[in-house]
Amino acid sequence: MNRLRAVGFAVLAPVIAVAIAMLATSLVILATGSASSVSDFWSIILGKPENRILVNIVNQTTMIYLSAVAAALGFRMGLFNIGVEGQYTLASYTAATFAGAAFLPGALNVFATLVIAMAVGAAWAGIAGILRTTRGVSEVISTIMLNAIAAIIVGYLLDRYGIHGGNSVRTTALPSSSHVPGWTPFTAQDGPVWGMALLAIAVGIGFWVLLNKTRFGFDLRATGQSQTAAVASGIKVNRMVLVSMLLSGAVAGLIWMPAFFGAAYTYGTTFQAGLGFTGIAVALLGRNQPVGMVFGAVLFAFLTAQSNSLTLLTDISASVVQITQGVAVLAVVVAYELVRRYRVRLEQRLVSRAPQPAHEEVAA
Repeated sequence: MNRLRAVGFAVLAPVIAVAIAMLATSLVILATGSASSVSDFWSIILGKPENRILVNIVNQTTMIYLSAVAAALGFRMGLFNIGVEGQYTLASYTAATFAGAAFLPGALNVFATLVIAMAVGAAWAGIAGILRTTRGVSEVISTIMLNAIAAIIVGYLLDRYGIHGGNSVRTTALPSSSHVPGWTPFTAQDGPVWGMALLAIAVGIGFWVLLNKTRFGFDLRATGQSQTAAVASGIKVNRMVLVSMLLSGAVAGLIWMPAFFGAAYTYGTTFQAGLGFTGIAVALLGRNQPVGMVFGAVLFAFLTAQSNSLTLLTDISASVVQITQGVAVLAVVVAYELVRRYRVRLEQRLVSRAPQPAHEEVAA
């Protein structure tokens, strides 16, 4: 019974958050005076996805989950790494440039590109870590600035050294020998599930093992909960901050790699921006837990993919879905706190009602 109650409390907060998000979205649709009804909106969003959309949901979930893990690594340490966007942008461009140059053949090129992506992401996040540990600069401020700097650097390098064609510019295309084959669950027209989707599974398992089965993971969680207690127990907080930022940046460097090796093959108009900020929202929605973030990533990918049909079948803007996502994140934070307080009061009530053991009199 206790286990069922624990599961119920864990599910209650997300359910409340989703319900509030659905209500808020419905009110927004009514307020805009759209010709399409609220029922039209939800029938499309909650309808059964077509096969090609299902494939897209799986592929998008892969990248969103990687982004969420990158953000969660900082959150578990008590760090707010909002520089994931800049880290994966710079890492993606650098990795795509290296991969397109084809210094190495086939699978070696793929492996080296992944290493470079992780190294660049870690190095860019490490700047914020160094500023935090040596100068006390807030990682929030430094990562915001680094996001902007990364976008400027990539824009300049792409324009200067990229291949121009019409109104687009891109890096050199990835050789066909380095393409990573995917899995086609339906037809060729519906597209394949990217082979690099396995990367997200590996990262998720690694994240769980790191948190729950290693000394570093224990120190990470302990420091995130109380730096004062961590210092008293002998944990080197500055070292943990720097290593956490490096790990977060390394995972961030992998975010776009499934799309690059599976479909894009070049950095340019095919690059998908905004995944870094989406990952932060999903990490909050999943409470920085490996399994919880899976459901958050699927939810965000599902809503985004389904929203593409809104402009075709209704006069409702697809941007309304962003309201659903945003409200869900805000609501889940409040809901988790409300559920936690209710759970504490319930446990206190049960303890007070429990029969007290009789004290035996000790013979003199």
